Amino acid sequence: MKKNKLALALIISGLCAAGTANAADDRYIIQVDNNKKGVVKALAKKLGGDIKVDGNGFIAAQFSGHDLASIKGLLNNPHIKLIEEDQKRIPMAVYNDDAGNPMQQQLTPYAVYQSQADQVTFDANAGMKVCVIDSGLDATNPDFIWGNITGDNDSGTGNWYDNGGPHGTHVAGTIGAADNNIGVVGMAPGVAMHIIKVFNAEGWGYSSDLAHAADLCSQAGANIISMSLGGGGSNNTESNAFSNFTNAGGLVVAAAGNDGNSVRSYPAGYPSVMMVGANDANNQIADFSQFPSCTSGRGKRATTDETICVEVTAGGVDTLSTYPAGMATSASLAADGAGFATSSMENSGNASGTAYYMGTAESIDTGAAGKICMIDRGNISFYDKVSNCENSGGIGAVIINNEAGMLYATLGDTNDTTIPAVGAALEDRSALLSSTTIDIAIGTSDYGFMSGTSMATPAVSGIAALVWSNHTDCTGTEIRDALKATAEDQGAAGHDVYFGHGIVKAAAADAYLTANGCAGSNDGGGTTPGSDAINLSTSGYKSKGTAYVDLSWNGAATSTVDIYRNGSKLGSMANTNSYTDTITTKGGGSYTYQVCEAQSTTICSNNSTANF
Repeated sequence: MKKNKLALALIISGLCAAGTANAADDRYIIQVDNNKKGVVKALAKKLGGDIKVDGNGFIAAQFSGHDLASIKGLLNNPHIKLIEEDQKRIPMAVYNDDAGNPMQQQLTPYAVYQSQADQVTFDANAGMKVCVIDSGLDATNPDFIWGNITGDNDSGTGNWYDNGGPHGTHVAGTIGAADNNIGVVGMAPGVAMHIIKVFNAEGWGYSSDLAHAADLCSQAGANIISMSLGGGGSNNTESNAFSNFTNAGGLVVAAAGNDGNSVRSYPAGYPSVMMVGANDANNQIADFSQFPSCTSGRGKRATTDETICVEVTAGGVDTLSTYPAGMATSASLAADGAGFATSSMENSGNASGTAYYMGTAESIDTGAAGKICMIDRGNISFYDKVSNCENSGGIGAVIINNEAGMLYATLGDTNDTTIPAVGAALEDRSALLSSTTIDIAIGTSDYGFMSGTSMATPAVSGIAALVWSNHTDCTGTEIRDALKATAEDQGAAGHDVYFGHGIVKAAAADAYLTANGCAGSNDGGGTTPGSDAINLSTSGYKSKGTAYVDLSWNGAATSTVDIYRNGSKLGSMANTNSYTDTITTKGGGSYTYQVCEAQSTTICSNNSTANF
């Protein structure tokens, strides 16, 4: 044993000539049998390691200045199973927009309507609990049933009930904000939650933190883990932790990522974790939502697995939810006493007065003195418009968008105007310009807007809790399958890398489970949209240098079927239960097929892939 320790000390203290890259902040995860963990911890400390996480079956430690190759000298110890880099994990939010004023009444976020969550009643007695791994939850927000909320602190992050920024509070509100006549309402109003704070003061954490958190979620009795976070690089320890939770009957949900590319983010990329993308209020995919391929490997070794890519989407663009007290900014706009949607631009304060149309406000107009300037977007900067209004004697400004939708904007870093300025939607232009009096207000709020797959993830987590509360005999995997089977198809027909199976629909999933049971066997009669009622298999081969794919299917009821290759329709073919596709593209490739009943985008087969 002494010889092993000496060799280990030399390996760790020496420089590695191979020079493999250091882990994030020189942190490494060491998998070890729990009954031998004390020996390994003592050895790690003796060799300069700073223990950061003491998890179930592993520890995480920092070895300053050393790379993975040198730390792997620990494998000389028979109690060590694996050593790997401790990957960074960051919150998945893109940008914040502050709009609306829910301090006086309860507002329902658009994603609730879009996902049909308002059509299903949450059973508060079903024992559902969602474990939220994020930046903590602000204890001062009044929109939670605090008797239903518990939590754990992680190493170095502080109290779980002290916010580490608005992210965690915003996420928790989307899942379970109470139905209490103020603020917002969550997907599963008042659901029990267990909060684990993993993000440090700089706003990120590690894969070991998540692996440890998964075990804490289990100990807290959680059914669902919700993670609006991610990062690059897979990790065996992290993957095992979530696989264990899923295998025990739970459901793990995580964000696809916000870089708008095809990179696979983790932990969402693990098969045991349901990857969620983001769509907007118009059923369009968010431009930031990542879309990794469902195929891994190359050539004949390539495999297709829909559990490593986006499975469903939910509302994640301009999502209204809870904030730490006073940390958000809200705006309100009324014309002749009727409220209109608006967004705050700059300058807190209130202004009420006669409406004055100032066109695009490109110059001083003394007619605006003492009035609220109604201004069209265009030609000059927002700052110049508001400045010209104020220099004309205007007491407030409303800038109306010149394209569909709400105007979200600021006045720039050099803003020196003082009057409150808000944005308005093009759709409201006629009503606003025909009004006589305008009232605007900008102030602090406990509610605000964020965008990101971070916002879509808690929506799916809350919907899962909502549906599951009415079908408690099901496992997490069966709930996951039901959400996919009943998602509303968007984008390319059938499954695609952007939407996965489509936008989640709570009422449809609830009805599906009621009709078919947890296994989703379709014994309830009739075809359930999106339930893979058509069975498809493919076989690819080459003959004299040309590639062919034979398709075989059964279960289609129409006389013709629509056949899709890689999301593009090849055409409508006679329903003979077979078809041979000729690939004219030279070289290798991966070709994914789907068969749908004629003129249907919901009664479709499974995806089947042929690789060359």
